Amino acid sequence: MTNNIKVQRAIHNMTQADLAEKICVSRQTINAMEKNKYVPSTVLSLKIARLFKISVEDLFVLEDTD
Repeated sequence: MTNNIKVQRAIHNMTQADLAEKICVSRQTINAMEKNKYVPSTVLSLKIARLFKISVEDLFVLEDTD
């Protein structure tokens, strides 16, 4: 699974720390998600998508190999 978190942060002019604070996680968690080293929970995925005003499907892309 890949994601567009970094792209959405850039669109919304947010740092990793800004996003982390808004969704109550560490900056390291955001970094790990952006590097596809951590797959967030459903609740966390929904929080991020809601913050960026996009669907979860637009934020996370399930690949054929997943």
